[in-house]
Amino acid sequence: MYTDKVMENFQNPQNVGVVENANAKYMVGSPECGDIMEMTMRIENDVIEDIKFRTFGCAAAIASSSMATQLLKGKTIEEAMKLTNDEVISALGGLPPQKIHCSVLAEEAIKGAIDNYKNNG
Repeated sequence: MYTDKVMENFQNPQNVGVVENANAKYMVGSPECGDIMEMTMRIENDVIEDIKFRTFGCAAAIASSSMATQLLKGKTIEEAMKLTNDEVISALGGLPPQKIHCSVLAEEAIKGAIDNYKNNG
């Protein structure tokens, strides 16, 4: 059902936790499956210096969160805003159709955190 990359990111997720001195954060949930995802970032000079997540959910939600943070660390907020759930799915080697919404949560959490940064920075 899941690719090796999904299982790797589920069993050994990267960037788990909360960023100290975060200046961007956002929490999003999915009513379909009950997943909750929180993204925190420290952004300096419009570059994502640190990014972490906490996700309560299924393997696909945790793997999507992990992969999204890996793709964005060190990127500019402009680059981060262009990241799509399709790119997260591709980096994971695919997700089952019924789990696509998990990658959408990651995209929403990232964009929400950056909006939070822009509105409060």
